[in-house]
Amino acid sequence: MRIIKKLSFVLSTVVIISCSQKVLQPKLALVSKNNLETRVDSVLKLMTLEEKIGQLNQYNGFWEITGPTPKEGQAAKKYADLKNGLVGSMLNVKGVKDVRALQKIAVEETRLGIPLIFGFDVIHGYKTISPIPLAEAASWDLSEIKKSAAVAAEEAASVGLNWTFAPMVDIARDARWGRVMEGAGEDPFLGSQIAIARVQGFQGEDLKARNTVLACAKHFAGYGFAESGRDYNTVDIGESTLQNIVFPPFKAALDSGVRTFMNSFNELNGIPATGNKFLQRDILKKEWQFDGFVVSDWGSINEMIAHGYAKDSKHAAEIAINAGSDMDMESSAYVEHLAVLVKEGKVKESLIDDAARRILRVKFELGLFDNPYLYCDENYEKETIGKPAFQEAVLEMAKKSIVLLKNDKELLPLKKSGLKIVVIGALANDKTSPLGSWRIAADDDTAVSLVEGLQQYKGNKLSYVKGADVAVGRTQFVWETKINTTDKSGFAEAITAAKGADVVIMNLGEHGLQSGEGRSRTEIGLPGVQQELLEEIYKVNQNIVLVLNNGRPLAIPWADANIPAIVEAWQLGTQSGNAIAQVLYGDYNPSGKLPMTFPRNVGQVPIYYNYKNTGRPELPEADSVFWSHYIDQENTPLYPFGYGLSYSKFEYSNLELSQNSFAGDGLINVSVTVKNTGKYRGKEVVQLYIRDLFASVTRPVKELKGFEMIELQPNESKKVSFVINKKSIEFFTANSKWEAEAGDFKVFVGGSSAQTLESNFQYLNN
Repeated sequence: MRIIKKLSFVLSTVVIISCSQKVLQPKLALVSKNNLETRVDSVLKLMTLEEKIGQLNQYNGFWEITGPTPKEGQAAKKYADLKNGLVGSMLNVKGVKDVRALQKIAVEETRLGIPLIFGFDVIHGYKTISPIPLAEAASWDLSEIKKSAAVAAEEAASVGLNWTFAPMVDIARDARWGRVMEGAGEDPFLGSQIAIARVQGFQGEDLKARNTVLACAKHFAGYGFAESGRDYNTVDIGESTLQNIVFPPFKAALDSGVRTFMNSFNELNGIPATGNKFLQRDILKKEWQFDGFVVSDWGSINEMIAHGYAKDSKHAAEIAINAGSDMDMESSAYVEHLAVLVKEGKVKESLIDDAARRILRVKFELGLFDNPYLYCDENYEKETIGKPAFQEAVLEMAKKSIVLLKNDKELLPLKKSGLKIVVIGALANDKTSPLGSWRIAADDDTAVSLVEGLQQYKGNKLSYVKGADVAVGRTQFVWETKINTTDKSGFAEAITAAKGADVVIMNLGEHGLQSGEGRSRTEIGLPGVQQELLEEIYKVNQNIVLVLNNGRPLAIPWADANIPAIVEAWQLGTQSGNAIAQVLYGDYNPSGKLPMTFPRNVGQVPIYYNYKNTGRPELPEADSVFWSHYIDQENTPLYPFGYGLSYSKFEYSNLELSQNSFAGDGLINVSVTVKNTGKYRGKEVVQLYIRDLFASVTRPVKELKGFEMIELQPNESKKVSFVINKKSIEFFTANSKWEAEAGDFKVFVGGSSAQTLESNFQYLNN
């Protein structure tokens, strides 16, 4: 028998644990059997100030856990903090063996035995990779997105993790920003629905379940509005944009039960988000009543020094804790300075108590005090990683994420026999790029390439020629963006091969690591020599299917004008090649719709569908330059938000409103008839938009307020209905609150933000 004696001031009880037991109980597991808050408070009362601060401290994995104990330097200091109970969470530690070893130190060697939370960037999968989040958003399929997150959660939890730093719910309008790949695009309504789906997928119905993980809504707030699309850059937006565009997905995530938030690198109106009391205390914790905890982004507390907002690390710690940032990710500012700041009277101990209480509460909710090794079953880990059901799920998600941008002369779907097909492009034979950015646990060369996917179809003669590299110097996480701008040595072979083909499939775009954090671009066309390669192939064979792989909207005006078929295939994850092949051959009819506007060129960026009209929105009757436009390009996008074709054709008719006005808690039923006039069974995302024609603050020309995916057989029709009520027209008004204002409105229903039927209604005062 092994006996663990709690310190006499903790409990006089002696807890006896058998050596044969697989799971050791934490020292504080039996402190209280009462409600959650009583248990949290009972632990908090036992803690010294330093131990409370320790719960606020998160370290990155700092040594080879199965190797020798660090004896000197920063690693030795962090190891000592861990053994002294001065670490509340670890990140980037993965695998049951390593997680168990660290948890054992926290639970069995520290004074109070408080378990650790283990976090990791499980952004769109762990080992089994789903499409990048922007691609998933293109599916508009909330149940499939939820399932994708659940798959990621189950696989991550099996290796000992219990917290993911996802979903990213930042609204973004600038395709230059590399992190658009990590979010749901430009629209707050769609973004809110996807935030709910992903939070529910990660967290499930029970945080104590072995197949769920904590979700984290990030980055609070405004990060997606970084000036000029340059990552980590300044954000300066007004309150109307903040409240009506930026906040809604965060509030939706909170209302769906998300237990953690992450603040952001950017400043907002002159104050870094990490030290922004308005965001973290006034809005999140007071107005929204959030009782989980806020973690800083990597090192962002100390980064307030570079911002010019904090004098030094000690000052940064003071600012951050007072502003409401609960956990310090990898700045070491809290663990080094907070105790002194409390003694100096610059930080109230009650704020330390509040932050520690929030973190302890979540640890109880995870079940870690009842079983700190809940996530540490090596047999379960082996059984779970990469299991077939996961592969099936990510394949389904990938197919639904594909958007058909163009299909002139019905070049697609491809015939399954009798064709000579040539595939051109380095990406087509790449088994790493399809994994995309933010897949740090996945192994290179594990994606199904496009060539491999096409090879599953045996009826046609298939050949592959690279043509040209996209980029050189690739590594998994540290990436130097070396775009191939000079090497055209493979052009000749590709041109020769294309001449004799019935169909040329060109797989072009960005490598998977050319988008993501820190990967902003000033040019968003096809990188390097790829545009020239496309034009050279077109000269000898115009039957081209262009398959795009990218993590952001691309500007492809030449391709749109000349190439007959264009397929937006993003970076689709582990089953990428199979998904694309099934779409190209018609075994899956594409149904995706763009979650983000595609510009004609980078000069239009940022471009988005829900813009404001301005005082001079249209060309005056007399020929004039004095209206809101460019003199060298039209205002409209190349492909609008909500756009996406199908092998089916859908016709909209009979837009009807049940009444032309409503008041108070009344409503209007809106219906439209959708008919499949094509020859294939297909799915269509029917979209509802509203415009508020005049208000206390100016409103967008259109706002998405509802959508429904339907499936129709050829010649089948369906009546689709939506409800407009007071909530549909609420916004953050000039009264600085969310409310519905009386006035005149337009309602639009269609297959994209640009192609709709429209009608009018009024909202009346009671």
